[in-house]
Amino acid sequence: MTRRALFPSGGSRAAADQIKLSPGIISGNYVFLTGMTGSGPDGTMPENLDEQFRQAFEKIGAVLREAGLDFDSVVEMTPYHVGLRDHFDRFCAVRSCYVSDPFPAWTAVEVAGLRREGAVVEIRVVAAIDAS
Repeated sequence: MTRRALFPSGGSRAAADQIKLSPGIISGNYVFLTGMTGSGPDGTMPENLDEQFRQAFEKIGAVLREAGLDFDSVVEMTPYHVGLRDHFDRFCAVRSCYVSDPFPAWTAVEVAGLRREGAVVEIRVVAAIDAS
């Protein structure tokens, strides 16, 4: 099966190459995204959680656009949260700005920590490419 890596413009290709990952990869009729945190273009993590959540969704959107898709193509979303109960309602409010009916399958998972210092969420997404 042919696979194609997705590297949106403005992203850090050097950082992706350094840790050997693709921000997204097309395989068959699906796009699999690497977990996205809310770090800014300069790598800093916003202390404001709403901004951190929005930035994570914007990064997801950039990878989806690179595949010619948008959030309507998302079929599964798994956010990994540090302190899930402390910010769940805030996360849901931001998330609702990006997803629409029919909503993707969704599982929110509490974790002890994430690789990026200051990150409280990392979002993994699977999107479907319309084969029609």
